[in-house]
Amino acid sequence: MEAATSSAALEELVREHAALRRVATLVAQEPSPSEVFAAVTKETGMLLGAQRATLLRVESPQWAVVVAGWSDGALPPVSVGHRGALDGRGILGQMLRTARPVRIEDFDQVGDGAVAELMRELGIRAGAGGPIIIGGRVWGAVTAVWEDVATLPPGAEDRVAAFAELVSYAIENAETRAELAASRARLVEAADEARRRIERDLHDGAQQRFVAARLDLTLLERQLDQPDRARSILARAREQLDGGLAELRDLARGIHPTVLTDRGLEPALTALVRRASLPVELRAEVPERLDPAIEAAAYFLVSEALTNVSKHAQANTVTVDVASPDGTLVVTISDDGLGGADARRGSGLRGLVDRVDAVGGHLELSSERGHGTRLCARLPANVLGSLAGQRQSA
Repeated sequence: MEAATSSAALEELVREHAALRRVATLVAQEPSPSEVFAAVTKETGMLLGAQRATLLRVESPQWAVVVAGWSDGALPPVSVGHRGALDGRGILGQMLRTARPVRIEDFDQVGDGAVAELMRELGIRAGAGGPIIIGGRVWGAVTAVWEDVATLPPGAEDRVAAFAELVSYAIENAETRAELAASRARLVEAADEARRRIERDLHDGAQQRFVAARLDLTLLERQLDQPDRARSILARAREQLDGGLAELRDLARGIHPTVLTDRGLEPALTALVRRASLPVELRAEVPERLDPAIEAAAYFLVSEALTNVSKHAQANTVTVDVASPDGTLVVTISDDGLGGADARRGSGLRGLVDRVDAVGGHLELSSERGHGTRLCARLPANVLGSLAGQRQSA
């Protein structure tokens, strides 16, 4: 008898591992979440001998919506899109409080409420479920239910939770892919806009000045027999040329400042804060040259952050701290302005997040309304010591 029981338990364990492996293999192939949802509900229901298996997503604190369903054929599955109330007594309602697997051995014992009433209408007596955790919160749940309390398997809630964990991975992977695609699209759009801005600046600025200077020089050629008139035209042409060159220097500095390439991040930031339109305190300690991509990311992070502060924050002062502890470059920009900044609402801050992400860094934003804004970027340092030595010796 014991041998038969042990053999059955081993067979059940093998079936469970095979089901989990099938779902894990599917998740690794990066399918759409809906494919994973359908596979998980089917594998869960069949493995545990449930009458129905359902995957629910929390729509609001009061409502959940069905995103996938399966049944053993005796009754139809709960339809996708069905909305159910969360009264705190059902499987998902309890998970919202505990974020742990839930087992209900008799729905008649959970008290009156929308969930108990629905279970009675469906002829369901017992159920179990595992939470789908995304970003530290309960996104939804995988649930399985039985018409007979006696058929509820031991440990069903933990077994369902194993499938729910795979769903969490699938959703997180899908969200990461979507965010990466969106980030790439924003970077391309930002690059295109930067090219259009450079074209406008050249056309409206330096180009117009050089055209005017050319016209003046042409006029000068015809006025050489009138020295006073010629000197006036020459002075005007020189002024146009000087203005055009200044605008070209400013434009080049916005694309990639020479001082950053030649001398590194700290001197480039020193020059940047001197040109800022409001007082900036710079505390920078970068003892070695870094990878050019990291230096550029840090420089333009500070540059764009200062521009945002000047335009939107109504700040009196700004502090920029740059340090490189433990192989990480930490860049912090703090202001005493209005606060209330939100990267989800503004393309400027979203662009800063994309710029930092593009070099493998992470940007944190703290901006409580009325208490200023603080940006802290952590970038991989990637020190280029040998390159720095070559430049110094040169």
